[in-house]
Amino acid sequence: MLRYKNMFKKMQILNEGCFVPFVTIGDPSISVFYRIIDALIISGANALELGIPFSDPLADGIIVQNANLRALSHGITIIKCFEILNILRNKYPKIPIGILVYANIVFKNGINKFYENCKYSGIDSVLIPDVPIEESEIFQKCANNNNISSVFICPPNANTDLIKKLSIQSTEYIYLISRTGVTGCLQKTNDPNLHIIQKLKTYNSAPILHGFGISTPSQIKKSLSLGTSGIICGSIIIDIIDKFQKNNNIMIKKIVQLAVNLKYATKKTKK
Repeated sequence: MLRYKNMFKKMQILNEGCFVPFVTIGDPSISVFYRIIDALIISGANALELGIPFSDPLADGIIVQNANLRALSHGITIIKCFEILNILRNKYPKIPIGILVYANIVFKNGINKFYENCKYSGIDSVLIPDVPIEESEIFQKCANNNNISSVFICPPNANTDLIKKLSIQSTEYIYLISRTGVTGCLQKTNDPNLHIIQKLKTYNSAPILHGFGISTPSQIKKSLSLGTSGIICGSIIIDIIDKFQKNNNIMIKKIVQLAVNLKYATKKTKK
């Protein structure tokens, strides 16, 4: 879990926010997925948030849903996901890698066994979007036993009690979403709730990463100006994968262009 701490410390020294892309493991194919990860890291990604493909991703809009279906159609399995994650960890030993996974997958494999596999694959954090913090005790216990950080979502309408719980239990970062609903770069995105950000910091929360609908440099700059430590960006990247899946070279070129622009937007203006 030191990888996240080292990342945030480094970004603070550089006066930059963190750029954390999200993509689905195995989308659009395993071989192209590796190329996408290489492109994102070369273009400045500070960490990776990777989705375990699932047939019913409740928190995701149509863009990410289709990414899940593409990966599953190519025969991706949870075992294969861990093999891929292990390869990425060996190739990129210093970059934080978090995974987003739905509860059914964790239950199916056995909760402790799942977290043991995360540990052996070099995963730093696990976010389970369909498990609220009030029902997360057994997951957190297994995560802690395997030195895996539990990450939780903070909604824009969080009350004080929830903010306190998030500040205590989400140790590496808090995923602040700018609106309720599902993911998707084509949906209207609000600025992060300044009141929520200030409340989280009042309770000495972990660094705040902002997501759901982030797709432009101006959104990133506004988010950082309100006090977040970085952004998580997925659907706009996955939309490129969808549109150019039949021309991988153009896909990679466009992903690089986008990622470079988004990362550049995280560079804060010196006061």
